[in-house]
Amino acid sequence: MELVLASGNPGKLAEIKALCAPMGIEVVTAASLGFTEDVAETGDTFEDNARLKAVAVSQALGRPALADDSGLVVAALDGAPGVHSARFAGEQADDAANNAKLLDALKDVAPEERGAAFVCVMLCRRPDGAELIASGRLEGRIANQPAGQGGFGYDPVFWLPEPGITVAQLEPGRKNAISHRGQALRELAQGLGEFLGGRT
Repeated sequence: MELVLASGNPGKLAEIKALCAPMGIEVVTAASLGFTEDVAETGDTFEDNARLKAVAVSQALGRPALADDSGLVVAALDGAPGVHSARFAGEQADDAANNAKLLDALKDVAPEERGAAFVCVMLCRRPDGAELIASGRLEGRIANQPAGQGGFGYDPVFWLPEPGITVAQLEPGRKNAISHRGQALRELAQGLGEFLGGRT
């Protein structure tokens, strides 16, 4: 089975490919099939944004499309950066800039009040309009400084009380086993084969 990923993020692609491979699902990017439109993420929620991307790709290519919207929610920042996680430090910001802005925003916040969660909503949309939706959540805290070379996004500053390291310090397999994206995809996977086969 083939599934079109409505994302050009190489980190997400690598993670989703690794998670789908055991299910016998080949993941290809929308760009590899000629879809290069930049879908504006104008939704108010992670689900809204995932749907915008999945609908655009599925309709354009006539194939089932998988989109996820994920981000970081920080309690001390009233849930920010939330749906703006990728653009927290500006439209053209990179991961380092986003992490730097986050750490600066929390510089006077005590460790016990730096609770945060990675949230992911994953949505698979068929051309006929049928949808399959799942979500995942990983709880942790924001570290005082970045650590680790793995992962992407906010992984270097997202500290896990157990095992006492950041997500960027985890081995890829371990990250996939506990990540918000891994949780969402495993939940989605329970009905994905049947869904892609055209039955809901």
